[in-house]
Amino acid sequence: MFLEIPQLLTDPEVARLRQLSQELAFTDGRASNPANIEKNNLQATAQPGDPRYGESSQIVGAALMRSEQFRGFAFPKRIAPPLLARYEPGMKYGPHADAARVHSSIGSLRSDVSVTVFLNDPASYEGGELVTHLGTRPVSFKLRPGEALIYPSTLLHEVRPVTAGQRLVSITFVESFIPDEYLRTQLYELNEVAALEGLKMSWENRIRLEVVRQNLERLWSEG
Repeated sequence: MFLEIPQLLTDPEVARLRQLSQELAFTDGRASNPANIEKNNLQATAQPGDPRYGESSQIVGAALMRSEQFRGFAFPKRIAPPLLARYEPGMKYGPHADAARVHSSIGSLRSDVSVTVFLNDPASYEGGELVTHLGTRPVSFKLRPGEALIYPSTLLHEVRPVTAGQRLVSITFVESFIPDEYLRTQLYELNEVAALEGLKMSWENRIRLEVVRQNLERLWSEG
């Protein structure tokens, strides 16, 4: 299941991240996945004594945690520091699976949920679609600046080649309190029903639904 979050970032946050992308050092993205010959992009890297890399991570991390949609979908336990990634013409990231464990400045975490936050206007670059593969069916995403796509880390996916312009995104990985994707989806659907229909229910039934929601989250949570 996917979740698109419109306006995860404010316009000033998008503008600041674009500015930081012009100031930060970028290196070959294969440094974080050297075994994947299909990975061809650039990733921001931290420089000693330079706080701007941390600022870029903090902006996106804070936006995710203030988003009720994100929290209700991912049930985040830990979030890897978000990372700016850039694709110039000719760059791509071929079909791949995200690593089961991600090593970052906060330690090693299991990747249950992946996040891509789009930062450039889709009209400003050609190609560069994020494509997830559901069996034999590809599903393509190319969102507006500040919008985020949240999806299971277990999915086969790719970034199609950029043929013109520049694709700029922020990516991160989430270790969820609910590791099982199917169970996460059931809780998300229950939460949505409660949010959309709760006021139409009698108080007694609302409380009964809330008891079920909380007990299932308690039963399925890890850690």
